[in-house]
Amino acid sequence: MSDKDELAALKKKVEEQGRELAEIKAAQPKPPPEPFKPQPYEPIDWTARMSMPRSALEAMIAAEPRGFMRDVALRDARAPQSPSTIPSTQQRADVRPVAGDGSGWVAPTPLGPPPGVAQADRLMDAQDRRDRIELAHRIAAHEAAMRAAQKGKG
Repeated sequence: MSDKDELAALKKKVEEQGRELAEIKAAQPKPPPEPFKPQPYEPIDWTARMSMPRSALEAMIAAEPRGFMRDVALRDARAPQSPSTIPSTQQRADVRPVAGDGSGWVAPTPLGPPPGVAQADRLMDAQDRRDRIELAHRIAAHEAAMRAAQKGKG
Protein backbone atom coordinates (compact mmCIF):
# COMPACT_ATOMS: atom_id res chain seq x y z
CA MET A 1 0.00 0.00 0.00
CA SER A 2 1.17 3.39 -0.86
CA ASP A 3 1.07 6.37 1.37
CA LYS A 4 -1.77 7.90 -0.65
CA ASP A 5 -3.89 4.79 -0.33
CA GLU A 6 -3.14 4.56 3.37
CA LEU A 7 -3.96 8.23 3.85
CA ALA A 8 -7.25 7.84 1.91
CA ALA A 9 -8.16 4.79 4.02
CA LEU A 10 -7.44 6.68 7.23
CA LYS A 11 -9.52 9.67 6.07
CA LYS A 12 -12.37 7.33 5.17
CA LYS A 13 -12.09 5.66 8.61
CA VAL A 14 -12.07 9.07 10.37
CA GLU A 15 -15.15 10.17 8.42
CA GLU A 16 -16.97 6.95 9.31
CA GLN A 17 -16.06 7.33 12.96
CA GLY A 18 -17.19 10.98 12.82
CA ARG A 19 -20.60 9.89 11.43
CA GLU A 20 -20.89 7.20 14.08
CA LEU A 21 -20.02 9.71 16.79
CA ALA A 22 -22.64 12.15 15.44
CA GLU A 23 -25.24 9.35 15.44
CA ILE A 24 -24.32 8.39 19.01
CA LYS A 25 -24.57 12.04 20.14
CA ALA A 26 -27.94 12.43 18.39
CA ALA A 27 -29.24 9.25 20.04
CA GLN A 28 -28.29 10.38 23.55
CA PRO A 29 -31.00 12.13 25.55
CA LYS A 30 -30.85 15.90 25.75
CA PRO A 31 -29.64 17.27 29.09
CA PRO A 32 -32.47 18.59 31.25
CA PRO A 33 -33.06 22.31 30.98
CA GLU A 34 -31.45 24.44 33.63
CA PRO A 35 -33.73 24.92 36.63
CA PHE A 36 -35.46 28.26 37.00
CA LYS A 37 -33.30 30.81 38.77
CA PRO A 38 -35.11 34.04 39.61
CA GLN A 39 -33.30 37.24 38.95
CA PRO A 40 -32.03 39.06 42.03
CA TYR A 41 -34.74 41.28 43.48
CA GLU A 42 -34.20 44.94 43.04
CA PRO A 43 -35.93 46.88 45.81
CA ILE A 44 -38.32 49.62 44.75
CA ASP A 45 -37.15 53.15 45.37
CA TRP A 46 -40.35 54.83 46.49
CA THR A 47 -38.68 58.24 46.53
CA ALA A 48 -37.41 58.03 42.94
CA ARG A 49 -39.98 60.47 41.55
CA MET A 50 -40.52 62.54 44.70
CA SER A 51 -38.87 65.73 43.65
CA MET A 52 -40.08 69.18 42.74
CA PRO A 53 -39.11 71.13 39.67
CA ARG A 54 -36.36 73.64 40.34
CA SER A 55 -38.70 76.48 39.31
CA ALA A 56 -41.17 75.49 42.06
CA LEU A 57 -38.40 75.44 44.67
CA GLU A 58 -37.18 78.86 43.55
CA ALA A 59 -40.74 80.24 43.70
CA MET A 60 -41.11 78.94 47.26
CA ILE A 61 -37.84 80.51 48.31
CA ALA A 62 -38.79 83.82 46.66
CA ALA A 63 -42.24 83.88 48.32
CA GLU A 64 -40.81 83.15 51.79
CA PRO A 65 -40.61 86.19 54.10
CA ARG A 66 -37.05 87.36 54.58
CA GLY A 67 -35.34 85.34 57.32
CA PHE A 68 -38.37 83.20 58.16
CA MET A 69 -36.62 79.86 57.57
CA ARG A 70 -33.57 81.08 59.52
CA ASP A 71 -35.82 82.05 62.44
CA VAL A 72 -37.53 78.65 62.38
CA ALA A 73 -34.18 76.85 62.33
CA LEU A 74 -32.87 78.94 65.24
CA ARG A 75 -36.06 78.38 67.25
CA ASP A 76 -35.83 74.61 66.69
CA ALA A 77 -32.13 74.61 67.58
CA ARG A 78 -32.86 76.39 70.86
CA ALA A 79 -35.72 74.06 71.81
CA PRO A 80 -35.20 71.92 74.91
CA GLN A 81 -33.61 68.58 74.13
CA SER A 82 -34.79 66.76 77.26
CA PRO A 83 -37.76 64.38 77.08
CA SER A 84 -39.77 66.63 79.40
CA THR A 85 -40.36 70.31 78.73
CA ILE A 86 -40.72 70.98 82.45
CA PRO A 87 -37.42 71.60 84.22
CA SER A 88 -36.72 69.11 86.99
CA THR A 89 -36.61 71.88 89.63
CA GLN A 90 -40.28 72.76 89.13
CA GLN A 91 -43.26 70.60 90.06
CA ARG A 92 -46.61 70.69 88.30
CA ALA A 93 -49.61 71.37 90.53
CA ASP A 94 -52.17 69.49 88.39
CA VAL A 95 -50.33 66.17 88.25
CA ARG A 96 -52.70 63.20 88.32
CA PRO A 97 -51.64 60.00 90.05
CA VAL A 98 -50.06 57.49 87.71
CA ALA A 99 -51.59 54.03 87.54
CA GLY A 100 -49.16 51.28 88.41
CA ASP A 101 -45.57 51.93 89.38
CA GLY A 102 -44.91 54.62 86.76
CA SER A 103 -43.33 52.21 84.29
CA GLY A 104 -46.26 52.53 81.90
CA TRP A 105 -47.72 49.13 82.74
CA VAL A 106 -50.99 48.93 84.63
CA ALA A 107 -52.17 46.08 86.82
CA PRO A 108 -54.68 43.96 84.89
CA THR A 109 -58.35 44.41 85.67
CA PRO A 110 -59.75 41.28 87.36
CA LEU A 111 -62.38 39.36 85.41
CA GLY A 112 -65.93 39.64 86.64
CA PRO A 113 -69.41 40.72 85.66
CA PRO A 114 -69.66 44.26 84.35
CA PRO A 115 -71.18 46.91 86.61
CA GLY A 116 -74.99 47.01 86.63
CA VAL A 117 -75.52 43.27 86.21
CA ALA A 118 -76.93 42.91 89.74
CA GLN A 119 -79.59 45.58 89.07
CA ALA A 120 -80.50 43.94 85.74
CA ASP A 121 -80.80 40.55 87.51
CA ARG A 122 -83.20 42.03 90.11
CA LEU A 123 -85.35 43.60 87.38
CA MET A 124 -85.53 40.31 85.45
CA ASP A 125 -86.40 38.34 88.60
CA ALA A 126 -89.27 40.74 89.35
CA GLN A 127 -90.59 40.45 85.79
CA ASP A 128 -90.33 36.63 86.00
CA ARG A 129 -92.49 36.68 89.16
CA ARG A 130 -95.10 38.84 87.40
CA ASP A 131 -95.06 36.51 84.36
CA ARG A 132 -95.54 33.42 86.55
CA ILE A 133 -98.46 35.03 88.42
CA GLU A 134 -100.10 36.05 85.11
CA LEU A 135 -99.62 32.51 83.72
CA ALA A 136 -101.15 30.99 86.88
CA HIS A 137 -104.21 33.29 86.50
CA ARG A 138 -104.62 32.31 82.82
CA ILE A 139 -104.33 28.60 83.65
CA ALA A 140 -106.84 28.98 86.47
CA ALA A 141 -109.26 30.86 84.18
CA HIS A 142 -108.85 28.19 81.49
CA GLU A 143 -109.52 25.37 83.99
CA ALA A 144 -112.58 27.22 85.34
CA ALA A 145 -113.89 27.62 81.80
CA MET A 146 -113.31 23.91 81.12
CA ARG A 147 -115.18 22.92 84.33
CA ALA A 148 -118.05 25.21 83.44
CA ALA A 149 -118.20 23.65 79.98
CA GLN A 150 -118.22 20.15 81.52
CA LYS A 151 -121.11 21.10 83.90
CA GLY A 152 -123.12 22.53 81.03
CA LYS A 153 -122.94 19.24 79.12
CA GLY A 154 -123.81 17.04 81.99
